Amino acid sequence: MLSSALFFVTICICIALFLNLWRLLVGPHLSDRILALDTMYINAIALIMLYGIYMGTSLYFEAALLIAMLGFVSTSALCKYLLRGDIIE
Repeated sequence: MLSSALFFVTICICIALFLNLWRLLVGPHLSDRILALDTMYINAIALIMLYGIYMGTSLYFEAALLIAMLGFVSTSALCKYLLRGDIIE
């Protein structure tokens, strides 16, 4: 039962990733593209967490935490660049 639920959720998250990729490529504004990239980070974290649950190991949870930190920093840097035109003051 758990593996079929994990499979269903994995398919749903993969569909969400493809829709985010479409928004990243076609987005009318730069802010839409940044939000799509941030959402792709979150979906990738969810996929890694699901794979960790499926495999029964905690190693993938640490990888998901690392990706979450990188996603936060990159989104913050892109937003600051979009607002001010310079990342480092």
